[in-house]
Amino acid sequence: MTAIDKKTLIEDRVNNGLRGQWYPVAKSVEVKKTRPHGARLLGEKIVLWRDAENRLRCIEDFCPHRGAPLSYGEIHEGNIGCRYHGVVVDGEGVVVRVPAMPECALEGRKALKSFEVAEAGDAVFVYVPSIEQPEAPELILPKELTSDDWTGFLCTGEWKANYRYALDNLADPMHGCYLHAESFTLAFGSKQDLMKLDKTDTGFRVSRVGQVGENFDWTEFEVHPGSMFCFLEIPYPPAAGPGGVFRIIGFVTPIDATTCKVFFWRMRQVSGLARESWRFLYRARLEKTHWDVLEQDRVMLEGMPDDARRREMLYQHDLGVSRVRQVLTRAAKSQVEAEMAEAAAE
Repeated sequence: MTAIDKKTLIEDRVNNGLRGQWYPVAKSVEVKKTRPHGARLLGEKIVLWRDAENRLRCIEDFCPHRGAPLSYGEIHEGNIGCRYHGVVVDGEGVVVRVPAMPECALEGRKALKSFEVAEAGDAVFVYVPSIEQPEAPELILPKELTSDDWTGFLCTGEWKANYRYALDNLADPMHGCYLHAESFTLAFGSKQDLMKLDKTDTGFRVSRVGQVGENFDWTEFEVHPGSMFCFLEIPYPPAAGPGGVFRIIGFVTPIDATTCKVFFWRMRQVSGLARESWRFLYRARLEKTHWDVLEQDRVMLEGMPDDARRREMLYQHDLGVSRVRQVLTRAAKSQVEAEMAEAAAE
């Protein structure tokens, strides 16, 4: 295999999404015991449901009989039944029953890939294995999603843009005072500044040099074996109710080369009666303004061409963007080389 081939494989892996990662794919409330939930992840169709013991299950969304979507089917005693001909498959991808033909040779055969699943922060995460990491590592989450001191709301959206655009956007604090200049909380601060990049124990932080606590002034990325997420803070005026700063936790899930799903937790550190007051205020008054900001991001990213990187001209403000891309490329290179080594050994 030539160096050009390898370079192409690495770029394709970055563009389509890394393997060996936990990705959020749905809200918890979307995955039920009563009906299957279809989703897409890294170009593959998957189906999720809860079995009789309420355990999360995830397999390929493909009936082993004729390829019909299992997500169109029904749940039977914790297993999933295809609506086309009734074939029943369990959470390990094993055919357990073919109702139309008792004692069919398909019964007992493992026919589909199954995926490890976890649930946290009102979201369902699916692990996509890699050759380097075939077994799922621990799902490491932001402390805000596991602490009783924080409360908030999960919002999700499907964007018709490559997931890398969404990550680049999060690594770019400077866009806040331009794109979101008319929003409730992002209309403050200077429109000129420099950026700096600082390494942390788990990743990196990109921040404005001359402005702190005025706007969307910094983003921090954490990179762990099996997960990557970011968080940022937006100062809130007294009119936004009780509690500390407004913190946003962000995960981005690649659906395919031109579509992604964003997961944003909007969090605040607040307790007692003030906690309930803020949750009510958020639902009644603040939520719409935050959706408006996300819509501005979505529209902008969806309007960019898929090959924008071929013509872009980065400058000093893009330190965070460049670092995100380095992280993805290094991981993709390692995965492709492991796959090449395995193929050569066969």
